[in-house]
Amino acid sequence: MSPLSRRAFLSRTVSACGAMAVGGVGTDWLGQAGRRRPNLLMVMPDQMRGMAMGFLGEEPVLTPTLDRLAGESLVLPQAAVNYPICSPMRAMMLTGLYPHANGVLENCNSTSARFGYQLRTSARTWSDVLKDRGYSLGYIGKWHLDSPHRPYVDTSNNTEAQAWNEWTPPDRRHGFDFWHAYGTYDQHMHPEYWTTDAPRDQRTKVEQWGPEHEADVAIQFLNNDGGAFRKRGQPFALVVSMNPPHMPYGQLPQRYVDRYAGKTARDLITRASVNFDGTTAMDQLARNQTKNYFAAITGVDEQFGRILKALDDLELRDDTIVVFTSDHGNCLGAHQQVSKNVAWEESMRVPFLIRWPGRIAPRRDELLLSTPDLAPTFLGLMGLSGDVPEGVQGVSHAPFFLSGRGGRPSSQLYMNVPLGQPSLGRRGVRTERYTLVVSRQPGTAERIELYDRVSDPSQLQDISGRQPEMVRRLMTGELAPWLARTQDPWRIS
Repeated sequence: MSPLSRRAFLSRTVSACGAMAVGGVGTDWLGQAGRRRPNLLMVMPDQMRGMAMGFLGEEPVLTPTLDRLAGESLVLPQAAVNYPICSPMRAMMLTGLYPHANGVLENCNSTSARFGYQLRTSARTWSDVLKDRGYSLGYIGKWHLDSPHRPYVDTSNNTEAQAWNEWTPPDRRHGFDFWHAYGTYDQHMHPEYWTTDAPRDQRTKVEQWGPEHEADVAIQFLNNDGGAFRKRGQPFALVVSMNPPHMPYGQLPQRYVDRYAGKTARDLITRASVNFDGTTAMDQLARNQTKNYFAAITGVDEQFGRILKALDDLELRDDTIVVFTSDHGNCLGAHQQVSKNVAWEESMRVPFLIRWPGRIAPRRDELLLSTPDLAPTFLGLMGLSGDVPEGVQGVSHAPFFLSGRGGRPSSQLYMNVPLGQPSLGRRGVRTERYTLVVSRQPGTAERIELYDRVSDPSQLQDISGRQPEMVRRLMTGELAPWLARTQDPWRIS
C-alpha cells in the first residue's frame, strides 16, 4: 500500500470509528445501513452556456476534462436557469425557492439594495441542512448574494455611483465554515478574497488567474493537511465558484488562447443566431471575443481536471458526488444581446453533469431540470429527503438520478423582473419543443413571442402570430400554474 493510500485508509477507518463512538451528531453522518454519507463537490463557473462543451458537438470548444466526465456522469443538456443572472440563480440553487419567495429578484448591488434584494439570513439552505447534519463545508470564489453598504469596500468593482463587491460576515455564510470568497470582482488575473477569519477591511490579493488559484485552494481543502481546512472524519461539501468565462474576456493566461491558434472567428462561431457579417456592436463582440470566451472555458476545464485528479489521488472518487454547472449562459452577441437575462438558449441553458460512481448510472437525458430543483435533489441524494425545508418549491429528482424512474417536468419557468417592479417584466416557459415569452415592460405594450426549437433551433422565427392556439395552451396549461406555484404577482391578462 502506498503512503497516500495508507493515509486515506487510516483516515476512513478513524472516521468510521469516530462516528460510531460519538453517537448523537455522529450518527447524522451515516445513511441507510450505516453507509457513510457522500461528500459533495460542486464546481460552478460563471456565464458558461450549456452548448459550449466539446462532447456535445454544438460548438468547437476544447473541454477534455468535461468530455471524459460526460462518459462517467448523468448529463442533462436541457438544464436551464429560470432567471438567468447571477444572484437570482445562486439564491434559487441554495434555497430551492423561486425569486419571489426567496427575495432575490435582481443582482445584488448598491442599486438593488434599497429593495432588500439579498439572500436572507433566515433562509434555510441545503448547506444549512448539511452543516446541522455534521458536514464540513467550504466555499471558494464568487458568492454575490450580499448587498454592498456604505462605506463601500475600496475595490475596482465599487464606485460611489454603484457598488457590487461586499464582504459576507460569518453569520450570513449559511453553514460554510471554510471561506475563501468575494461578492463579485472581475479582475480575473488579480483576484481578491476574504478568508474565513478576515474582517471586512482585510482582503487577500492574489497575482494569479482566478480559476487556477481557486483550484489550488480547493486541492488544499481536499488534502486538508493538518486538519486546517475541514474537520477530519466528517463528510464535506465544497463549492468552487469560478468567475471566468465571465467578462472581461481578455483576462486569461495566453496558453489557453494559444490552444486555438490558427482558428479564425469564422471557424469558431457556429451559431446561426450570430450575424457574422453584421456591423453592430454585438456582431463585433462575437467576432472579437468568441476565441477568448472559448479559451477561458478551456482553462476552467483544465483547472476542474486538477480538482478531480486530487479527488482520485485521495481515493475520494467513489465517496463524492461531483456536480458541474453554471449560474447562467452567455449570448456574446447572439440575438444582438451582450450576455444573459433573456430567454434565448444561449442565456438559459447551462451545463449540468453529475457523477456518483456506482450510484448514478452514466447516461444522457433530456430532463427539464430547473435551478430550484438542485437543493432538494442534493439533499435527496444524500439520504436527507426528510430534512428538505418546508415550503421548498423545487422538485427533488434524486429518485430519477438514482434509478432512471420518476416524474418528468413538462416545462421550465422563465422570468425577468424590472428593478422594484415585481408584477412586471418577462415571464415564459420552456418546454421540450417550445419557448414562450410574454414581455410586459414599463411604458411599452405587451409582447408575446413563441419559438419552435425543433424546426427552428436557433430561435430566429417568432411564430406566435401563426400559432395562437399553442400560445393559449402554454399560457394556461404551463405558465399560469408556474405563476401560482411561485407566488408571482405577474398575472396572465
